[in-house]
Amino acid sequence: MDRPLTDTGKRSTGRGTGPVPLTVMVIVLAAVLVVAAFASVAIGSKTLPVGAVWNALTGSGDGYATTVVESRYPRTVLGILVGCGLAVSGTLMQAVTRNPLAEPGLLGINTGAAAGVVAATAYFGASGQLQILLWSLPGALLAGVFVYLAGIVGGRVSPVRLVLGGAVLTAVLSAFIQAVTLSKPATFDNYRYWVVGALTGRTWTAVWTVVPLVVIGLVVAVVLARGLNVVALGEDTAAALGAQPMRVKATGLLTATLLAAAATAAAGPIAFVGLAVPHLTRALVGVDMRRQLLCGALIGPVLLLFADVVGRVVVRPQELMVGVVTAFAGAPALLVAVRRMRSAS
Repeated sequence: MDRPLTDTGKRSTGRGTGPVPLTVMVIVLAAVLVVAAFASVAIGSKTLPVGAVWNALTGSGDGYATTVVESRYPRTVLGILVGCGLAVSGTLMQAVTRNPLAEPGLLGINTGAAAGVVAATAYFGASGQLQILLWSLPGALLAGVFVYLAGIVGGRVSPVRLVLGGAVLTAVLSAFIQAVTLSKPATFDNYRYWVVGALTGRTWTAVWTVVPLVVIGLVVAVVLARGLNVVALGEDTAAALGAQPMRVKATGLLTATLLAAAATAAAGPIAFVGLAVPHLTRALVGVDMRRQLLCGALIGPVLLLFADVVGRVVVRPQELMVGVVTAFAGAPALLVAVRRMRSAS
């Protein structure tokens, strides 16, 4: 039986496109993630010697260094969760929709979360990190579910209808957001900070709120990986092999929505992580969804943590929001993805 095509039109061997074994790849990526996490707790607007940081991590540092390093723990852990959630969500969306440019914003999830924040602050007096997170989460989930329902036609999920539904919902909610923020300056002040996308200022409360959602999403994604590999052969072939394409696609989209909603609610809309990581994973390990999800769950946090570190140092003593850094870095990645698509066609 023929194997699925890669982005370049070559058939996958099922062992990845490169000579590096998967085990070695995972070990290397895990090591890079450890380095990124160390950089996240060591580097900030205030400079600390590496030795002082290490002593603080081992419990033998002075009071000042320990306080500074410990204050960065929630930010680092949240960066790992958000990066993992966005990367796996983007991987699932591209697999289900068969659209290499799909990412969490495609289904209106980011705009749904933003609409939840605006409505909560304007009409319910919500303020503070926890309240904004709790209001943005259902907004993102409802937006994803609405687009999914709009994308069903003839008992099947239509990628074209999904994209159109996401575009329509985004346009409507964007108009609502603009109308409210322009008429209520206080709402705009809260919204403009959240909408950029940032990890700074987040506490353990935000971390513990999104941990269950991200863990559930990752577990379901792992369970779905085999089914997604079968569905990639075509719905008729998958049905002949005993799979249920409709159920697999529906569960994949709902899982992607859950992960993206949790990440967006916690850190705000962060662009390009969900778009770029699936392309990187396919280039490294091929089209096997099990390998893509595993490596993507490591690459996503690495990219987000390094982007956050860059944002802390480029305009010291001020900081750039991580959403700004990923936007600058992600634009070239989008151009490369488009060029690869044209070359493949």
